[in-house]
Amino acid sequence: MSETTHVLVADDEPNLRRVLAAQLRRHGYEVTTAGDGEEALSVFSERVPDVVISDLRMPRVDGMALLRKVCESYPRVPVIMITAHGTVDTAVEALKAGAFDYITKPFDRDELRTVVDKAAKTSALSQVNADTTPGRPDAGRYGLVGSSDAMGEVYAIIERVADTPSTVLITGESGTGKELVARALHEQSSRREKPFIKVNVAAIPTELIESELFGHEKGAFTGAMASKPGRFELADGGTLFLDEIGEIPIKMQVKLLRALQEQEFERVGGIRTTQVDVRVVAATNRDLDEEISAGRFREDLYYRLNVVRVPLPPLRERGQDIPMLAEHFLAHFNQRLGRDVQGFSEEAMRLLQCSPWRGNIRELENVVERCMLFCDGAEIGADALPPELRDCAPVASVELPEVRALDAETGLKDVVKDATAKLERGLIEGALEQTGGNVTHAAKLLKISRKSLQMKMKEFGLRE
Repeated sequence: MSETTHVLVADDEPNLRRVLAAQLRRHGYEVTTAGDGEEALSVFSERVPDVVISDLRMPRVDGMALLRKVCESYPRVPVIMITAHGTVDTAVEALKAGAFDYITKPFDRDELRTVVDKAAKTSALSQVNADTTPGRPDAGRYGLVGSSDAMGEVYAIIERVADTPSTVLITGESGTGKELVARALHEQSSRREKPFIKVNVAAIPTELIESELFGHEKGAFTGAMASKPGRFELADGGTLFLDEIGEIPIKMQVKLLRALQEQEFERVGGIRTTQVDVRVVAATNRDLDEEISAGRFREDLYYRLNVVRVPLPPLRERGQDIPMLAEHFLAHFNQRLGRDVQGFSEEAMRLLQCSPWRGNIRELENVVERCMLFCDGAEIGADALPPELRDCAPVASVELPEVRALDAETGLKDVVKDATAKLERGLIEGALEQTGGNVTHAAKLLKISRKSLQMKMKEFGLRE
């Protein structure tokens, strides 16, 4: 794990703090310790940690109060609870309140490392911050920002299916806000008062996925020192969000399919069947049709998940939303960083709208934060943007093709097709000229994939 991963350990027992800190540092983590919840919260004012490990029982501000504060103000930071055997029920309540996981005293070193590694990876892979800074009334709905036609379609789907038990599959590139849509579906449903449990499948070691989803009994495998409920059990009555569902191993897909169809399962090492009432929302950045063709994803599971599909557009296809998103993040970071930056210059905003945004909204969020850290005035100018954004330029303009007149043998469709082909060729030629023949850079300017550009070049005889 990266040495820059910062873990905050909060516990009122000095010896336990020292042991935890020593073990984590040996695994390459940076560690800060705190004697109670109040001291832990003061750490956030100086630097937000990547992962928090907190005891449940502490003076002044206890673990549950710390958990609620972190979940409210820093929803992207996973919190791991430490509990004694006698308070496992309280730990389960903490999970339902938003804790990432818990470990029991005395804890196993391997279990500790596994849980912290998983939390750190989840923190790194987390979707865009769900915090919604108040903005213009037309900036978006359901905690999402954007008023483009593409986002209007997303809002319409949320409104129609949120308060139903139907399974939803959210698709889109990384960083497009899939977790925000999942949370919106939960909060707009009658399940809103019940748990919203999220699982990032990509962050879980393959051998632990079954235990993570369905729980395990004590002694079910090495390191299983106590019985533990799975995420399906914790989400009973609420919503279970399975992020990166395309990463789930093929051998686990049969068990997941049964749990979805029958709403029942058995814990690992257990014989009792547990029944639940869970609404499942899944998300993926993979093309599941390709995964099915390659034999890596079951077709029957795909159809069970894909009852309602919510396709999220990449940021490059919703350029009109970029000013709204930039202002949204500006307001958020003004509050978080204690700044008073008023906005972006006209040139800076033009460059933001010109960028291909391969990292989508998450990349835009990071760029805004960086700009605010290096901005000295009240306005973010083009010079404050990262170098790769300052190099962005619009595709050179081309002359519109001359439209030939209709005759007895040509109809509207023929004329439009001919004019479109000429316009496409002109734009491609202009992009290639502007980038010195670099196909990759030209594709970025045109906001299409490199493969699509190569196919068009072949069609127009431009491959040479």
